[in-house]
Amino acid sequence: MPSRPVRPARAARTVAVAALLLAAAIACGGDQGGRTAAVAPQNPAWDRIGTLSVHTSQGPRACTASVVRSPRRNLLVTAAHCVQSRRIGLLDGLVFTPGYRNGYSPYGSWPVESVTVDPRWESDDDPDYDVAFVTVRPVNGRQVEDAVGGNPLGTDQGFGLAVSVTGYPNERDEPITCSGLTASQSPTQERFDCGGYTDGTSGSPWLTTNGRVIGVIGGYQEGGATPDTSYSITFDERVAELYQQALG
Repeated sequence: MPSRPVRPARAARTVAVAALLLAAAIACGGDQGGRTAAVAPQNPAWDRIGTLSVHTSQGPRACTASVVRSPRRNLLVTAAHCVQSRRIGLLDGLVFTPGYRNGYSPYGSWPVESVTVDPRWESDDDPDYDVAFVTVRPVNGRQVEDAVGGNPLGTDQGFGLAVSVTGYPNERDEPITCSGLTASQSPTQERFDCGGYTDGTSGSPWLTTNGRVIGVIGGYQEGGATPDTSYSITFDERVAELYQQALG
């Protein structure tokens, strides 16, 4: 389906925004072997990952997102429930702040312009389609990928892959990260086991050792019902097709 433009930022209704932020925040991660995510060291590659928040970098947090390579150099990937739900609709006024740490926004904040989700997510919040591609407006004439780079999209990669998962828990002002192997949850869902991925980490990218993003926290249980396991939809032809739609 075509990308849907996000309405200009406005004074949001407190109850509606709080409800969507609460739904978006349900994302967890865990570990069957006792591993727990640690603070991510500063690394230019991780500056491609940032917070999604309302109106400003210091506004209410929604989720995590990351820059994915695209011809127009303005595209993010995150979980669909981070930006839209059937009950609330689109969450207005979101900004992406890459590389955010401890109140410092080294690249500024990039306003969300449009959101592309699958019709099955839009109509039914189908967990097998819990992924979204998001375009952001340029800042000072510069596209976000020109500022921080972008990760290539990886689809049809299979299970059992070594990945790192990096994202922003709402209670922290710096990202956390953990490495491990993906595993099959179902033919259309996969899981990652490492602790610490609490509220706010929905949308965190699953990056392979060669830097491809092959998942985002979301999908089954909107990413996980406890802090013990994170989920993602499997990045297959569904995601490849949605990516092409987002390119316009």
